[in-house]
Amino acid sequence: MDLSPYMRKRILKFQKDEITGKILCSEIASMMKNTNNKKVLLDISQAENLHYEQWKIFTGKDIEPNWLKIRSYKFLYLVLGETFVIKLLEQIEQVGIKELNEIIKEIPEAKKIMAQEEEHENKLIGLIDEEKLKYVGSMVLGLNDALVELSGTIAGMTFALANTKLVALAAIITGFAATLSMAASNYLAERANRSETAVKSSIYTGMAYLITVILLILPYLILPDSLYLAAFVIMIIMVVLIISSFNFYVSVVQSIPFWPRFTEMATITLGISALSFVIGILAKNVLGIDVG
Repeated sequence: MDLSPYMRKRILKFQKDEITGKILCSEIASMMKNTNNKKVLLDISQAENLHYEQWKIFTGKDIEPNWLKIRSYKFLYLVLGETFVIKLLEQIEQVGIKELNEIIKEIPEAKKIMAQEEEHENKLIGLIDEEKLKYVGSMVLGLNDALVELSGTIAGMTFALANTKLVALAAIITGFAATLSMAASNYLAERANRSETAVKSSIYTGMAYLITVILLILPYLILPDSLYLAAFVIMIIMVVLIISSFNFYVSVVQSIPFWPRFTEMATITLGISALSFVIGILAKNVLGIDVG
């Protein structure tokens, strides 16, 4: 079949996606413990290879897979878990279906491939173990509380103390005490609701809080005493990165829009930090404290 340069370019892209998907599904399957999940991904891997061969009929050439993408997804699997990676694979299938819809008129054979891609998407959705997602709420609780409380506290102390090490000392004491308090409060709340996962839930909450505490304090521990303003700016950047990273994770695993959640959380957290920053300056001036 004679193809236009534009159509040939698109089919080459599909071909690359299929061979990448074939290898990716195979390698992710080899890392899975769940036998059923492993079998489904291996079946999908074989089908992706078939699609690759079908597209090859049109292009007449072999294509190298996207090895960077394969390695990236394997890393994400190790760091963020099975649910996150399966959801991402599902989103890729959805994009592929939309693109295939656009070329069916010129290449009718694409209709069969599209039907198989839709079947793949349904299989991937069926793989997702919702049990793992019940702790996302606990992580949101710990992360959000740490960001709001500690970023506000650090912002207030930055100008009140005007010394990175003093701010770090105060933040460490506050942060670690708050971590234990948050984990204990979550445990008691879950126990009051007769939850059988109260211990796990409190651990997830505490770990999310503790990790956030460490990341926010880090600039103050690294920079010299006098560079408290630079430490503050880095902390704010860290806050935005944490919010964006976590909300991206939640948006993927729960299939919800990213921007509304990110905007809401960033506005609340940065607003409280700004207010605490102002209160710190006022408190220092009103009380006449000069740490230097």
